[in-house]
Amino acid sequence: MKTTNPIAALFGHSPFKPVQQHMHLVLDCVSEVPRLFDALIAGDEAALTQAKEAIFAKEQTADDLENQLRVHLPRGLFMAVDRRDLLELLEMQDSMADTAQDIAGLLLERRMEVEADMAEPLREFVARCVETARQAGGIVDELDELLETGFRGREASRVEEMANALNQIEDETDRLGMNLARQLFANEDRMKPVSVMFWYQIFQWIGDIADYAEKVGDRLRLMIAR
Repeated sequence: MKTTNPIAALFGHSPFKPVQQHMHLVLDCVSEVPRLFDALIAGDEAALTQAKEAIFAKEQTADDLENQLRVHLPRGLFMAVDRRDLLELLEMQDSMADTAQDIAGLLLERRMEVEADMAEPLREFVARCVETARQAGGIVDELDELLETGFRGREASRVEEMANALNQIEDETDRLGMNLARQLFANEDRMKPVSVMFWYQIFQWIGDIADYAEKVGDRLRLMIAR
C-alpha cells in the first residue's frame, strides 16, 4: 500500500533526504542574518523588520520539519548510522536557525545602534559565521554518498577534509568575534552600559551559529569514526 505520509515518502526515497532538506531550510533562515545587520547599520527600520519577519518565518518552517522528523524517524532503518546521532544532528542544525531567530528578535525588541568603527568588522564577522553554516550544509549534503560507500574510502576522506576546513573557518570566526568584542570595549565609555551588555550578547549569538555549524561537522566525523 502506498504511503500518504510525506515524511515517510521522503525516507523511502533516501534515508538522509529529510535531514538534508532540514539543513537547507536552516541555511535559508541563517542566510537572512547578513541582511538583518545591513539594515541595522543603514538605519533602515522597514528593511530590518522585513529581515526579521523572514527569519521568523523560515525558522518556523525548519522547526516544523524537525518536529515531524523526530516523530517519524524510523527505528532500525539506518544500519550504518545510530539513530541518536541523527537526532543530535537535527538538534544542532535547528539550533542555528533558533539562534538566528534570537538575534532578530533582540534587534527588533530593542533599538540598537552600531558604532561607525564597528560596522565593517560586524559585517565581516556575520558573513564568516554564515559561511561556516554553509560549509556544514555542504558536509550534510554528502550523507548519501557516505552511506553508499559505507562511511569509508575516498568519500569519507573527502568529508574529513571538509570538516577540517569547517574547523578552520570556525577558528577564524572566533578571532573575528574577539576582535569585535575588543572594539566594543574600547567604545564602552561613550556607550550606555546596557547597550554594551546587549551587544556582547549579540556577538555571542552570532558566534554560536558558527559553533553549532562546527558541531554538525564533528558529529559527521564521529559517524565516520564509528
